[in-house]
Amino acid sequence: MSRRIPVLIVAGFLGAGKTTLLNRLLRNRDLRIGVVVNDFGAVNIDAMLVAGQVDAMVSLGNGCVCCAVDVTELDDLFDRLAHPKQRIDVIVVEASGLAEPRNLIRMVTGSDNPRIRYGGLIELVDAEHFHQSRAQHPELATHLRMADMIVLNKADRVTPEALDGLRAEITEMVGQVPVYATTRGRIDPALLFDLPARDPAELRVGQQLSFDELLLESSAEDDHDHCSDRHDHRHLHDAYESVSFTTPVDLNPREVIAVLEDPPPGLFRAKGFLAFAVPEDSRKFVLHMVGRHIAIEPTTWSRDEPRTSTLVLIGPGLDRAHITERLESTIHTGPAPLDSNALLPIWRYVTPTDSTV
Repeated sequence: MSRRIPVLIVAGFLGAGKTTLLNRLLRNRDLRIGVVVNDFGAVNIDAMLVAGQVDAMVSLGNGCVCCAVDVTELDDLFDRLAHPKQRIDVIVVEASGLAEPRNLIRMVTGSDNPRIRYGGLIELVDAEHFHQSRAQHPELATHLRMADMIVLNKADRVTPEALDGLRAEITEMVGQVPVYATTRGRIDPALLFDLPARDPAELRVGQQLSFDELLLESSAEDDHDHCSDRHDHRHLHDAYESVSFTTPVDLNPREVIAVLEDPPPGLFRAKGFLAFAVPEDSRKFVLHMVGRHIAIEPTTWSRDEPRTSTLVLIGPGLDRAHITERLESTIHTGPAPLDSNALLPIWRYVTPTDSTV
């Protein structure tokens, strides 16, 4: 797969739980996260910072890097965070206070940095105060429609009936955008980005701050305070599905794009390798898809690599049988191979590079 670093944008109104979600991601010992915030105090790293340290990169004790910048300086910051020496796995931008999510999306998708790619807009919603927030901030509806996934947080603070009604209301508002219900920002990082295959000892080399222990201790206290009397809510979150599809038979590019442009309900991410039934172009095409954002990168098959199309689709509540049926429909079954014109829909989602010309 591409080695580009995903840039994940986390947004939501004050109190929705984005800082809680961000801190939970930071507690993952197997990740190196580049965090971009405009207020260090919002993320629990006060003890590790010198007062007034703004527009600076700060190494955290778990291998992560935290930064505070003005939104106009994001391009430069992406260059610094994505440098190979940082060994960052994912960059998380906390959007509140930086800019409108739309502007951040444009900055990421329009970046010329070859080391990063758009990782999606995650919009957090406070299940308990959704209607109040929407009344006070009408732009909430617009933000939700831009999202690649909506995290319906604090689901433990409403009744199951109210939660179902709220999910239906949001779904009617945003259409096919997946809605993931959870409590206290609990979400498996594997749903948001690929977890690296790395020796955990690598994360601890040369580190002097015990950031993990600090957060784990505070998290345990928070969990006890909020869940001791309602233990069933500790694991109140949606399950997500991972559907895999592999075929040695080449695919029809037009049919593949038709599936991606009209994705199955609940689909948040898709990734994989594609081989097309176009003898004039036998390259391997690498797919990254987040929400409705499709990116395809042509490359070559290695000498010993089988020419096999492999796709993985990820999201909450996916219908495995329906998705498998749709993917099988993309297999080229015609007696004759396709000509290069069949690849035209693919090229709409290819960013030109030296390797594609």
